[in-house]
Amino acid sequence: MARSPSPPSRSAAAPVAADPPPSYEAALAELDTLVSGLESGQWPLDRLLDGYRRGAELLAYCREQLQAVEQQVQVLEADQLKPWKDA
Repeated sequence: MARSPSPPSRSAAAPVAADPPPSYEAALAELDTLVSGLESGQWPLDRLLDGYRRGAELLAYCREQLQAVEQQVQVLEADQLKPWKDA
C-alpha cells in the first residue's frame, strides 16, 4: 500500500500565522515582511504559496478595517462635522 506524502515542513525562520492580526498596523507590518520574503526569491515553492495565501488574508483584513473606518468617518461627517466658516 502506498503511503501518502507527508505535509511540507515549515521553515522556523519564516512561520506562517493563521490567526487574525491584533491590529491594522500589525497586519501591515506582517504584510511588509511577507512581501520582502516573496520578492527575495529565496523561499522554497511551498513557502511562497503559503506566504501568498497569508498575504491575501492580510490584505482582506486591511481592506475590511479601512472600510469600517471609512464608514465611521462618513457617519461623523453626516452628523457632526460642519463646513469651516470664514472668521
